[in-house]
Formats: sequence, C-alpha cells, structure tokens
Amino acid sequence: MSAHPEPRSSPVPVVEADRHDDAPAVQALVLAAFGPGRFAKTAERVREASSIAAGFVVRRGTAILGSVRLWTIRIGDEDALFLGPIAVDAAARNAGLGQAMVEACVTWSRTAGASGILLVGDAPWFGRSGFVPVAGVSLPGPVDVGRLMWLSLDGSSPAGAVRGVRA
Repeated sequence: MSAHPEPRSSPVPVVEADRHDDAPAVQALVLAAFGPGRFAKTAERVREASSIAAGFVVRRGTAILGSVRLWTIRIGDEDALFLGPIAVDAAARNAGLGQAMVEACVTWSRTAGASGILLVGDAPWFGRSGFVPVAGVSLPGPVDVGRLMWLSLDGSSPAGAVRGVRA
C-alpha cells in the first residue's frame, strides 16, 4: 500500500435540472458562449415572450459546465417547446455535454407530453438527435430558415407563426 493516496479525478459531469440559484452562473456561461450579440437574435425575442418550461445544467462538482432551457411557445394553434440557448464552457466542449443536455430536454419533453421541440441551430449537429428542418413555421423576425429545426414527439408537423407563451 502506498504512503501517498491516489490523486482523485474530477467528478464525472452530471446533467440535472437547473435550480433558481444557478441563474447567475448560467447567465455568465451563456454570455461567455454567445456574447452580447445574442440579444439581437430573433430567438431571443421568442424567449423574452415565453416562460421557462424546464432547464438543465451540467455540473462537475459545484461548477456548471453547460446549460440549456426549454421555453413554452405556440406554433399556429399548437403548443410546443423552444430549445435554447445551449451553452457549454469552452474548456469542456467536444466532450458530449451538449448532446447529453439535448437528450435530457427530449426526455423531459416526452414525459411532459409535448407535441415537439423547435430550435434554431446546426442541422447536422441537431440531426443526430432526430431534429429535421421544418418549413411553414415563421419566427417574429429574421432567421436562417435552413437552421429552423423540429423534433416531433407526437407525429405532428407544425405550421404557422411562433409566439411565446407566458405560463
């Protein structure tokens, strides 16, 4: 037996529901990931008009390495969820944390009985989770329609204007 204890490795990152007291760390992480330019994006207009349905963080010990939220929206006459922003600390990128948070969002949304999840993002990256480009959906401002993605959880195909919903 060694006289010196083995060095402890960092705890394994864990995806869990965010807590109210996580808000300052989540805001700092999102600002670091996207900068102040995110406030000019159409997706931010949707979030400003919506309520948070669920949020998830990735923790390693007490450190928050990633965050994502789901927001309540309507597309036409149908209730749905809007995913984003998804942010991962620069030092923890490419470790699968973003994908793990998306999976947590999808699982939560299925359990909640949501019709589907809309997002603005990279088609190849989100396609790995089953998201597909969607046509016939309009956001309240400019958006690259090639980045508008949908994951149907009930077989529906959305159509119409997107608007935030306050719970």
